[in-house]
Amino acid sequence: MPTTARTVLFHELGGPEVLRIEDVTVPEPGPGQVALRVEALGLNRAEALFRAGTYYYQPTLPASRLGYEASGVVEAVGEGVTELAVGDPVMTGPGIEMGTQGVHAERVVLPETAVLRRPASVDAVSGAAAWLTYTTAYGALLETAGLRPGDHVVVTGASSGVGTAALQVARRIGAIPVATTRTARKRQGLLDAGAAHVVVTGEPGDGADGPDAGAQAVAREVRRLTGGRGAEVLFDAIGGPAFRPLAGALAPGGHAVLYGWLDPRPAEVPWNWPFTIHTYANMALTSTPEGRRRSSAFLGAGLADGGFRPVVAEVLDGLDTIRDAHRLLEENRHTGKVVVRL
Repeated sequence: MPTTARTVLFHELGGPEVLRIEDVTVPEPGPGQVALRVEALGLNRAEALFRAGTYYYQPTLPASRLGYEASGVVEAVGEGVTELAVGDPVMTGPGIEMGTQGVHAERVVLPETAVLRRPASVDAVSGAAAWLTYTTAYGALLETAGLRPGDHVVVTGASSGVGTAALQVARRIGAIPVATTRTARKRQGLLDAGAAHVVVTGEPGDGADGPDAGAQAVAREVRRLTGGRGAEVLFDAIGGPAFRPLAGALAPGGHAVLYGWLDPRPAEVPWNWPFTIHTYANMALTSTPEGRRRSSAFLGAGLADGGFRPVVAEVLDGLDTIRDAHRLLEENRHTGKVVVRL
């Protein structure tokens, strides 16, 4: 196995321009570790926030690594590894700390617990777009909010990787996903991804009456779609002032799950009690053996039978495109995931 690998690093906080590609020593896998040759990298909002220093934990500077998701092939295994073998197609994800274990590199060595088998029917690009999105949707919607068949779930920021995965997770169990998006040009893509209904909220500054006017329109449409009852679940990546009208459209006893803070302004709580507000961080689920077992089984089943079809917006070729990939991610014009193929 090569002793070095080209690896994405950054030495200071900032925009995509701070990313560097440097040769990093790759050790032989120790006990309980697996060495991978990476074939594709998946980008998430988490990587952009981490690079900028606004994620919920801080990078390890200088020479911080980056990245949760990669797919590739096992090159070597350490002592005691029994579930994976050389040549197995795999995906990364569970329990990774990006600063020291980030997987955006040509080769990586990880604990066996951070690697799961990729179904043979799933190519490297789709594999790099699957783990974080689907396990986040699974943990938030099913384990946390208790989404059930026939329930309506409002998915904000639905054109993101997690958003498109949430539409498919909801559909898989017989729930009814209502997607929100700021632009009408994303409507058909969201319907194709699995949304039962799409509500366009409008761009900020387009003349709407107030900062939460789009959310108020969503709330009115949700009440109309549910015959006035409201949605059973809100899956919200945004927070801020829009949270109040969105949570106000929950049915009695409903659940709101906040898993992001794209709007850092305070979120107010409406008075349509009783309902429950949850905050969700995927690592809380996937850092435990039982959480990994359940989420990995759910993801693997959906990928293997074709029920889960990762939505990939753009594929860039070569590790040297990583800065362009981050710029594309931050333009917010795509639906689904940005992937870099090595």
